Amino acid sequence: MKKKAIIIGAGPAGLTAAYELLKKTDIIPVIYEEEDYAGGISRTFDYNGKKMDMGGHRFFSKSDKIMNWWLEIFPLQGAPSADDILLKRNLPLLEVPLPTPDPEKDDKVMLFRNRVSRIFFLQNFFDYPVSLNMKTLLNLGLFKTMKIGFSYIKTILLPKRKEISLEDFIINRFGKELYMTFFKDYTEKVWGVECSDIPADWGAQRIKGISISKILKDKFSSVFKKSDTSIYQKNKETSLIGQFIYPKFGPGQLWTEVAEKIKQMGGEIHFNSKVISIKADDNFKIESIKVQNANKETKEITGDFFFSSMPVKNLIEGFENNTDEKIKNIASGLQYRDFRTAGLLVKKLKIKNETKIATVNSIVPDTWIYIQEKNVKLGRLQIFNNWSPYMLDDFQKHVWIGLEYFCNEGDEIWSMDDKTFVDFASKELAKINIIQKEDIIDGCSVKVKKAYPAYFGTYKDFNQVKKYLNNFKNLFLIGRNGQHKYNNMDHSMMTAMTAVENIINGKTEKENIWEVNTETAYHESK
Repeated sequence: MKKKAIIIGAGPAGLTAAYELLKKTDIIPVIYEEEDYAGGISRTFDYNGKKMDMGGHRFFSKSDKIMNWWLEIFPLQGAPSADDILLKRNLPLLEVPLPTPDPEKDDKVMLFRNRVSRIFFLQNFFDYPVSLNMKTLLNLGLFKTMKIGFSYIKTILLPKRKEISLEDFIINRFGKELYMTFFKDYTEKVWGVECSDIPADWGAQRIKGISISKILKDKFSSVFKKSDTSIYQKNKETSLIGQFIYPKFGPGQLWTEVAEKIKQMGGEIHFNSKVISIKADDNFKIESIKVQNANKETKEITGDFFFSSMPVKNLIEGFENNTDEKIKNIASGLQYRDFRTAGLLVKKLKIKNETKIATVNSIVPDTWIYIQEKNVKLGRLQIFNNWSPYMLDDFQKHVWIGLEYFCNEGDEIWSMDDKTFVDFASKELAKINIIQKEDIIDGCSVKVKKAYPAYFGTYKDFNQVKKYLNNFKNLFLIGRNGQHKYNNMDHSMMTAMTAVENIINGKTEKENIWEVNTETAYHESK
């Protein structure tokens, strides 16, 4: 009888685990997903034919394995997309022999996109990552720019701060003045706590190798190098990449396709199925889970292997056995950050494209914009036209945008009814002169729970929970919430791939799964 792998969650990690098991083993994967869709936070939300990417998902990885995995599902465009045609854009040469679909005729296709993200502060645009260039000088003024420059020089000459908090981490790399100008307020807007209360681990996780010296080196080298139009940019820091690939209808389209392939290959996916408890024996082996469907009916499911991408907090709560009280307390104190997006269809934006990048109707070229303004709660603005012209059916006439707010479940932002929230978000965007309210045609609202695992609360003791869960020989924690680690989509996939390889090789040690997206594992030179 074939062995069975029970997978909790149909996000990128869970779906990747199932797909890899079907391709490389005879183990049958069975996925249980609480929601009624595949993709997790990497879903595409559809509103009256207009599509929204929840959080913005660039398909880029330093791993060729991941890049080729995506391109196996959806090949890269071999003909121009609708906006390529209008702008007469040149397409990159593929480095791998694959089919070359036409996005004007074929839906299962990856588009080649240029990455542009900037900071909007003092009602001006600044480079992201921040560059000490003439544009910055003009926006901030000579005195402020000089203060930033001298502050950075001071960090080079004087001994580094001991890195206890995120504040220490950033100041060591950018100087105190740049930290106070660009990092402090925005980071606290995202997380809802002081930077001094966030451990330095978060910086090591998300900012990694970025520093002023690397930004300047990248800018300087780009003057003498031809523009890199390759989809493979292994030697670039993630925040400095220039291009990425993207499914025609957003990330959810790819993950829905993966879910269909899993079912066609013999796997199972059960939606509206919430895991409410986990049963283990005294020898640290998971025996079964209990699942509740939409009708509140419960069923016990047995398996040989168990993959979990559900939040660690809920996983520990679900153990039927008498878990150590200390472990329970740490898990219950783990915190998360939720977010809410207002989708707005507008006639036009007030902000103008003053870059050298050609765009349809000269809208700003950004995929997303970090909103640094202190007088609004808005955190980030997405421009879906620039992700893909197929995210709306009239990209030449209208602009489809997403206003992202970081919040906590139950707080003021989260608790607003949809109409009130959309109106609130619209007023904030008009307040900072990005739109005019009379140009709004339509709007909607989407909530995402536990979008970001937080590095505060009881996180300082998380290693004890990790060590406890690693004792379960047939349990593999994968993905962002499964590991309580702020992974990107490719990292979540890599945790799943590594777990499957461990099963194939009979490896019970889990540390290589946890090492995904660490300085040594992810930023190796190639």
